[in-house]
Amino acid sequence: MGLKIIGAGFGRTGTQSLQRAIEMLGLGPCHHMYEVRQSPRLTAIWQAIAEGGPADWDTVFAGYESTVDWPASAYWREISAHYPQAKVILTLRDPAQWYDSMLQTIVPSATVGAEVDPDPNGRAGSALIRKVALEGIFQGRIADRDFALQRFEDHRKDVIATIPPEQLLVMDVREGWGPVCAFLGVPVPDHPFPSGNTVSDFRARKSYLSQTGSA
Repeated sequence: MGLKIIGAGFGRTGTQSLQRAIEMLGLGPCHHMYEVRQSPRLTAIWQAIAEGGPADWDTVFAGYESTVDWPASAYWREISAHYPQAKVILTLRDPAQWYDSMLQTIVPSATVGAEVDPDPNGRAGSALIRKVALEGIFQGRIADRDFALQRFEDHRKDVIATIPPEQLLVMDVREGWGPVCAFLGVPVPDHPFPSGNTVSDFRARKSYLSQTGSA
């Protein structure tokens, strides 16, 4: 089948909202980190890739028409090269807000959660994001605000410089249906663009985060 849509945005840029939107438009199932956390098979596949093993993208995305969020978005370049006809969506948000959200959600989940999450696959998923994002993209320096924000900006520039303009949409999910529907050539739905997965939503799903940071 092959992917039709590749999300290149970092976690905490509205990727879950985009996942739900894509599926509402009939272009799913859409691969997301939450899918990985629910599947020991996918977790094992991604762990092997994160450790430097070969990536069989057709196996990774078997049954999916689209993908957003980490861990896949960390490999946007390789995935888009494998599926050259796929359209790429780069989700962005205010960098300072993104960083603050990261510190309250993904950072503690990927560190504390890798040790104490009561679900074994949850622990494995947290360790995976620690490996791919915190140690990979951010080189173990996520606590360095200036460095992390520079990585965010470098990523934006890199995607824009690499993906042909006609295949790329750069969007803030707060823009709603208009940009994504025009980009994908589909009608605008009658219902609201999906939203959610706020910091409070994220932390409410993980009881162990009540001891880290503020909600």
